[in-house]
Amino acid sequence: MEKENIIKQNIYAEESELKKNTIRILKGSILAIVLSLILLLIFAMLLAYTSLSETTMVPVVTVIAGISIFIGSTISTIKIRKNGLLNGSLVGLIYILLLYLCSSIYFASFSININSIIIICASVICGMIGGIIGVNLNKK
Repeated sequence: MEKENIIKQNIYAEESELKKNTIRILKGSILAIVLSLILLLIFAMLLAYTSLSETTMVPVVTVIAGISIFIGSTISTIKIRKNGLLNGSLVGLIYILLLYLCSSIYFASFSININSIIIICASVICGMIGGIIGVNLNKK
């Protein structure tokens, strides 16, 4: 009887931890999206009110996405002690999939090409790096 109670407690603890991790991943993704929107708004104002060239748009938007994913995944994994790589990559993947979903709804001619695949991989890698750093920040 006591073994069954211990097993049930372990199952409930694992389910609780899974729910907490899922919430952290979603919060990290939302944080990354909000941070991107803020930084993109600042960049748009710089484009509008300065002599900044429009040719800087693609690299700046890419850097903003990478920084946002990195920060979102770092913050989402600070309170966990393991699986930072997985959790961080999920933050990056959710971020970029939401971005591509919105793009496909807004642009009728949207398609996934080699550049899209590279950006998806870069987003996941930024998330992984942020997740690793977030987990290691917790250990100090």
